[in-house]
Amino acid sequence: MASNFAWLLALAGLSAAAATSPRVFPFAYTQEDLPNGLRLVTIPTDYPNIVALCIVVQTGSRNEIEPGKTGFAHLFEHVMFKGTEQYPPEKYEAVLKRAGAASNAFTSDDLTAYHTTFSKEDLETILAMEADRFQHLKYSPAEFKTETLAVLGEYNKNSANPLNKLFEVLRETAFDRHTYRHTTMGFLKDIQDMPNQYAYSLQFFDRYYRPEYTTVIVAGDIETHSVRALVDRYWGNWKRGNYRAAIPAELPQQGPRTNQVEWPTRTLPWLAVSYRGPAYSDTAKDMVALDALSYLAFSENSDLYQKLVIQEQKVDVLEGDNEDHVDPYLFTVLARVKKPQDVAYVEQQVLETVKQFRERAVSGERLEAVKKHLRYSFSLRLDNSETVALTVASYVALRRTPATIDRVYDLYAQLTPDDVRNAARRYLAEQNRTIVTLATRQAGGAK
Repeated sequence: MASNFAWLLALAGLSAAAATSPRVFPFAYTQEDLPNGLRLVTIPTDYPNIVALCIVVQTGSRNEIEPGKTGFAHLFEHVMFKGTEQYPPEKYEAVLKRAGAASNAFTSDDLTAYHTTFSKEDLETILAMEADRFQHLKYSPAEFKTETLAVLGEYNKNSANPLNKLFEVLRETAFDRHTYRHTTMGFLKDIQDMPNQYAYSLQFFDRYYRPEYTTVIVAGDIETHSVRALVDRYWGNWKRGNYRAAIPAELPQQGPRTNQVEWPTRTLPWLAVSYRGPAYSDTAKDMVALDALSYLAFSENSDLYQKLVIQEQKVDVLEGDNEDHVDPYLFTVLARVKKPQDVAYVEQQVLETVKQFRERAVSGERLEAVKKHLRYSFSLRLDNSETVALTVASYVALRRTPATIDRVYDLYAQLTPDDVRNAARRYLAEQNRTIVTLATRQAGGAK
């Protein structure tokens, strides 16, 4: 997680405009499906000379269903740069350098995305090269082992951050069956065993790196018909697969859960108060209602933030998070507390705030102000082709179409104070709650 919390990005995908207002996603786009199942989304923009390519594979840690095999979606974010016979790594890098291209990749619970930004004259070259590695990736057991050790090093580096450990324990505590129980990095014991899983890695790639799981997004200074012709030429022969992962459904939580992490070095205490939330939806109001609640109750403009951070100065971080996920995930409130003796007080204040939203409807005026803020902040972000492509990618991973953006905005436009209160009552209930704290390990009776 770049900022440890993606709540602003999730909130930005909402609308405060009336259903009759102009589309919040302002760009005309074309969505086409190739016969093999590959989806192409082309988005001409007003930003000249630059093209952003984002290839979304609807495969993340959610798809890691076999015991002992977590972390492979993230591993392939690394392995995909090992090259092919036609484009070995050094040639791949040389092509990007010659084009002046910026290229990277990221993995989350529900997707893996590969994105490149370059001058429009290099579109065919980049599309051809990307098509080659998606269809003809080749890596030796030795190369595979090297990348698995790099992933282990990344895990160890991330483990130096107490927040990563907090979320790892939170997910293990809150989930019993669903694959959201493990983070995108995976369980440590599985990462340590990765060097022995070369054969399984080939199977994982064969399952998920298929056209029916993949959407190619091209945004920028483009002509739609020309892009389609290039995609047909270089991606059209990619063979469709037939694998479908049986994602285990999570059973309803039957009561509150708690856990704690003892951190070996000095750190400020962290508190995570989490509730089982809904899945992403562009037809039901629950998800967008909790998005609004998160902003109303726990953003910098909230009463609780003003009290705990500004006035009492007991907390220096307070954030709400309702990340979009394909399956039901977690609504979480995160706080970093300045003094260990104040953790219980801060927890009580968070729980009291949640209770207030369950019992009383927020004012219509406050809700309308949040709608306007979120709509405008979303629109202001779309100021370059790369951001446009990456924004669409996050929604494509959920519904495989940019159309879901405007559907969610229209849904949010209909949101009422009663909807927010009803969602709080339905999801932010004690039996759905998990609380995890992290603090420096006690030594000699003192922290």
